[in-house]
Amino acid sequence: MKPDDFRVQKDIVRRKRGAQSDVSKERHTKSMSRRITLGLTAVAALGCAAGAFYWLHARSNQPLPDVPAPEPPGFHEGPTPEKPADTGPAKSPGTVESKKAPPAVESGPLLRAGETLEFTANVSKLDNVANLKLQVAGRGNFLGKSTWHLQAFVHTENPLRMVFELDDQFDSYSDAGALTSLQYEMHLSERGQKVESVQRMTAGANEPAPEDATAARVLPGTRDPLGMMQYLRNVDWTKTPEVRSPVYDGHKLYDVRAKVAGTLASVTVPAGNYTASKVNIRVLENGVEMKDASFTLYLANTAARTPVLLEAVLPFATARVELVKSN
Repeated sequence: MKPDDFRVQKDIVRRKRGAQSDVSKERHTKSMSRRITLGLTAVAALGCAAGAFYWLHARSNQPLPDVPAPEPPGFHEGPTPEKPADTGPAKSPGTVESKKAPPAVESGPLLRAGETLEFTANVSKLDNVANLKLQVAGRGNFLGKSTWHLQAFVHTENPLRMVFELDDQFDSYSDAGALTSLQYEMHLSERGQKVESVQRMTAGANEPAPEDATAARVLPGTRDPLGMMQYLRNVDWTKTPEVRSPVYDGHKLYDVRAKVAGTLASVTVPAGNYTASKVNIRVLENGVEMKDASFTLYLANTAARTPVLLEAVLPFATARVELVKSN
């Protein structure tokens, strides 16, 4: 797709079964929805940039336990591939320039059912303002396609939680090969307000709206935030220096571009010391790059290419989302 294609598709079209007409403009009935859009801009790019969002909003009480939302009726679990061997930090050659268009995912996704990655978010001089868990819930069949069920759980932590209580869950049902989004769900709880959103991706204007979800018309090949994170870790950055993808965050469609900046970065996080590939990420909306924010993702040079660190530079603060534990 050309950049102009993102400009043409300015508004996401959502349709519900039985509706009289398409809804072609973003409508937020609560101020919380507007704040979610701002926070999820980073998530759309990286899948785990929530920490900066929680610096702006935090409230009291203890985090709720992670209770997975029911899987959609059409999802049936199937056999899963074995875990890729993690051989520890590997020696990485320099970046190899390539003029060929990169494949959707190289050699198949390196996903493992049951994988759980736990992160802590630090903003400026404040540590552990929020925690984030990324999880591969399983693999099965959905809408007639082999599908990965991906999840993220986010909670604010005290003392900022005393100002804003936030307990959010995100579910992605992504194509097992290309990691493009089939269905994206947001189960949000913020300051006592709850939002439930289930959106089925469709690239065709004439496809019927589903009975159990809202139809979101997007560009072919669109990924959601969780699928995008898994896609980035599955790129072989020693062979493919740059990739791009349309990403839908549940509200807006973005053009996300990621470019490797080095393959031998030294990274220290609570989970340990790593040699990692450094990937710079740019986010464009309607063909215009967001200049007031920048993001850098570090992926361990291991067989699993685990995301170990995210750095976000925002107008009001800088944030680090660090890997605490993986299993």
